[in-house]
Amino acid sequence: MRVEARASAQSRNEALFARAKGVLVGGVSSPVRSFSAVGGPPRFIRNASGAELTDKEGGTYLDFVLSWGAVILGHAHPAVVAAVQDAAARGTTYGAPTESEVALAEAIRKDMHSVERLRFVNSGTEAAMSALRVARGFTGRDRVIMFEGCYHGHADPFLTKAGSGVAAAGLPKSAGVPAGASRDTTVLPFNDEAAIEAAFRQAGESIAAVIVEPIPANMGVVLPRRGFLQRLRELCDEHGSLLIFDEVVTGYRVGRGGAQGHLKIQPDLTCLGKVVGGGLPAAAFGGRREVMDKLAPLGPVYQAGTLAGNPLAMAAGLATLRALTPAAYERLDAAASRLENALNGAAVAAGVPLTTARAGAMVGFHLRRGPVSNFADARAADLDGYPRLFHALLGRGIYFPPSPLEALFVSLAHGGPAMAKAERAVVDAFATLGRRVQ
Repeated sequence: MRVEARASAQSRNEALFARAKGVLVGGVSSPVRSFSAVGGPPRFIRNASGAELTDKEGGTYLDFVLSWGAVILGHAHPAVVAAVQDAAARGTTYGAPTESEVALAEAIRKDMHSVERLRFVNSGTEAAMSALRVARGFTGRDRVIMFEGCYHGHADPFLTKAGSGVAAAGLPKSAGVPAGASRDTTVLPFNDEAAIEAAFRQAGESIAAVIVEPIPANMGVVLPRRGFLQRLRELCDEHGSLLIFDEVVTGYRVGRGGAQGHLKIQPDLTCLGKVVGGGLPAAAFGGRREVMDKLAPLGPVYQAGTLAGNPLAMAAGLATLRALTPAAYERLDAAASRLENALNGAAVAAGVPLTTARAGAMVGFHLRRGPVSNFADARAADLDGYPRLFHALLGRGIYFPPSPLEALFVSLAHGGPAMAKAERAVVDAFATLGRRVQ
């Protein structure tokens, strides 16, 4: 991108941001997009193709956000575009069943053996809140255990010490959540077996469910310690509680079987989103048949959605899953590994302390020496240094998340030339930090 275009892009984005703030709350439709955690005006995107975004001024950026992980094939992938166009020509929504939602559900069930029955919804938030509702309906209990730094959407029970956007906004929790909504939520440190064992000893008979990101991606990427998730499985079995894996991010990102397939631990319920919609708004929750059959119309737990199973989103999801072959996952793994190596090499060259973690096609990094095992560790990184790194990369045509507590994502479009560009930019950007980060 030309320097002149980059300079004019800033003024154009500032003008559009000012206009947006006149009609949209904070100028955006989701808080992290506002760049409040990194400063400056957000880039308003005109179009995207392959691994690149193009803003309103024509500036191009190599994209490692990818709609927060949803775009795994690359932007405007021909198979996805063709599937959506074909579906749209037959109507955009019916509020009635379609064969495409049956086909996508069958594909998910084949890939994720714990999902015997599922239901489509429109967002990860809907998936998590609905999974919790059916867990409570099945067990007849109220209490839910979650882990600090994991993010399960913005439903009331989950907005206590959540990670990602909540933390980036500088909020310990959200206002507007009544005390009763979170009274039955217990928040524990991730990777702390002693804490979860104590919670079950104290209140095991009242715990409906434990919900967890099996590989958290909303405090950076944090890997579970060996045995931690298995201990959750054992405790839930011992006390008649349900184990919910929130795989909205990890589902199809770390492999066709999700994190549960990779780690060989089977939850009772699973939340999916992002990749399963192929870049369109779609999500799902599912699990054991006897649990899911508590949902209406078979059971007493009510859940519904006008646009659930939308034919455009189902078509995009099907096209995406069909493209995720074993060879495709080898390419994704190679690109993600190359990105992680680039980050580590650049940090060493610049004398910047860095800890990285990778799971399949997502990479996390923290500006601190490791290990990083939980939210407190993630928060102890140099969060003030991240905006400098972010803008150094943005100025070199690289789009990283506008928040320090997020994951990086690669797509099938991140081939050799794209990754070579990223490697050069990362080296230059880390050099701007020097030895400032401690």
